[in-house]
Amino acid sequence: MLSKERILAAWRGEPHDHVPFTTWSFGFKPPEYLRWRRNGKEVKHWFSKRLEHIHTLPQPWELEDDFQRVLAWQSIGVDDVLDVSVPWSIDPEVTWKDSRVATGVMDEQYPVSIREYETPSGRLRHAVKQTGEYMEPGWVLQPKDVPLFEDFNIPRAVKHIVTAAADIPAVQHLYRPPNADKVEWFEKRMEKVKAFADEYSVPVQAWSAFGMDGVIWMTGIQGAIYLAMDAPGTFALLLEKITETDVARTTLAAMHPGVDMVVERGWYSSTELWSPRLLDKYLFPHVSTLAKVAHEHNKLFGYVMTTGIDKLGQRLVDSGVDVLYFLDPYKDNITLEKALEWLGGQITLVGGVSSLTLNTPDLEIIKHTAKAMEILSKTNRFILHPVNSIYPDTSWKGLETMIETWRKFQ
Repeated sequence: MLSKERILAAWRGEPHDHVPFTTWSFGFKPPEYLRWRRNGKEVKHWFSKRLEHIHTLPQPWELEDDFQRVLAWQSIGVDDVLDVSVPWSIDPEVTWKDSRVATGVMDEQYPVSIREYETPSGRLRHAVKQTGEYMEPGWVLQPKDVPLFEDFNIPRAVKHIVTAAADIPAVQHLYRPPNADKVEWFEKRMEKVKAFADEYSVPVQAWSAFGMDGVIWMTGIQGAIYLAMDAPGTFALLLEKITETDVARTTLAAMHPGVDMVVERGWYSSTELWSPRLLDKYLFPHVSTLAKVAHEHNKLFGYVMTTGIDKLGQRLVDSGVDVLYFLDPYKDNITLEKALEWLGGQITLVGGVSSLTLNTPDLEIIKHTAKAMEILSKTNRFILHPVNSIYPDTSWKGLETMIETWRKFQ
């Protein structure tokens, strides 16, 4: 089978020649023989266009680099997936001003970057400490300004952009459905992606929704939880506004013939932060809405949730999720045996081995990889994947041992 045929079959739960092996590159440093040069410089770290609109990378990463990464993996028999980040719009009437205040003015230890928005519905202020940590080569960087959606903002915010119901009319101008310019950008991006994917047999997944992650980017973790408990109407309204744009982005992606699956990120939607009761109330109706949009256009729907599968996995199945990123027995409170018993055959499980395992002795890597393959390959719905990414400090030797172990099961 070709790579795309194999992965699509695994996503759909159909028979295929062997369990696919995929990775996500988040600054991974490959061996020299897999690297290439771009603009006269060696590309030492690998990323993905999944990160395009939400992270500041330490080096340029062009679409052609995504293509080169795919070819590099394919050259050693490893499957890969192309990611496309679906854009959104900002109301054209919105303006903003960036500034910075010195240490001691808003924070005793760090200077603070501020972005002040003027919107048709009022003024908003977003202020974040610039903590200035040294980042080892390959790791993403804290931006100098204050983008609306950025993981660095969550623990460093002096003031989150949404703190009360009065902020929601203004903030909805900052995350809007793609306008004509954004649709045109997406169409041009997909034209190139589809041409490459067709030629080299690569599946394409479009990242089209923020959901609860969007809420937490705007309110912070503590703010989101307090809002959900103390002001449920306000929380519901904020999620409703995010959902409207998530639906529009998902529809744009699902309508395109070059997209095979749409994916929603849900790193901040697990039981580490939320009770199942609150997730039942807010998250799963939202997920069901997006899954329905994907399915109406005959596309698959994937969701990212790295912990809480023991309590939430069946809820995701019932909400229409086809592919679950990720199953991580190292971090999560679920064994591979229980995952197979509870979810096997209902949803495609991606993972099985933590990427942390790749920095342990070979015997440990072999043991964990073999166990995942022996247990989870019993269904047609498993993709082996080091969870959730391979990073700048991930051992190539360890990853190579995992790949070699996987090959023995083909």
